[in-house]
Amino acid sequence: KFYPVIYEESQNTVLQQECIRYNKLLVLMRQTLLDVRKALKGLIVMSTELDEIATSLFNNQVPGSWETKAYPSLKPLVLWQEDLLKRCAFIQNWVDHGIPATFWISGFFFPQAFLTGTLQNYARKLKIGIDTIQLDFRNQTVDHTEIKEKPEDGVIVWGLFLEGARFDVEEGSLAESRPKELFTSYTPIWLCPVQDRPKPDPNTVLMCPCYKVLTRKGTLSTTGHSTNFVTTFEVPTSVKPEHWIKRGVALFLALAY
Repeated sequence: KFYPVIYEESQNTVLQQECIRYNKLLVLMRQTLLDVRKALKGLIVMSTELDEIATSLFNNQVPGSWETKAYPSLKPLVLWQEDLLKRCAFIQNWVDHGIPATFWISGFFFPQAFLTGTLQNYARKLKIGIDTIQLDFRNQTVDHTEIKEKPEDGVIVWGLFLEGARFDVEEGSLAESRPKELFTSYTPIWLCPVQDRPKPDPNTVLMCPCYKVLTRKGTLSTTGHSTNFVTTFEVPTSVKPEHWIKRGVALFLALAY
């Protein structure tokens, strides 16, 4: 009703799809938890599925039946539940207050649809082919909380983590990790659609893969996308990209803790 599927705003479709996915997960969680409680009281039969759920809850693990309906995650149950609440709050804030100025990209079930929607909006606005448009990656120098207005074209995303290096905001390029720092937060990025965009300089830009979780592997889903790999981000570097490739530098939407 408030976010109809319209030609001019593809993100409405993305929001509806995200709501459907989260609602399916929440309904399943509520029903199975009620059934487990009844089974423990002896009101219904303790089936194999309910026994597995109860065991997983006791061991601080995400039940397998929930994982089949959920997003990829390596977190234990307590942290997974906290993460789920943050994701639901992100979606609810979008529903209540309209399209946000910045997007927590880690909060999406299916971030690839969000990125495609960004390209679609720009293509439909200028009435040009979507295959002629690519995203330009423009790193921001301020925290996402300081950004109050959304850009005219494209989106600003945050919530990414970098492994194998850190991003130096002052220098505007990758830098060596500090001692005992496995992962660092990445700066907010303005994903700006550009038509007929020239290829980036291979000597100053690292083509950095972005994954949902730390395993760096996935399977092809029915949509033709990987269940883990999201897209390739362009990260500026002051040294040869090969230096960072040997270090296995990659971006992630979520950690295991």
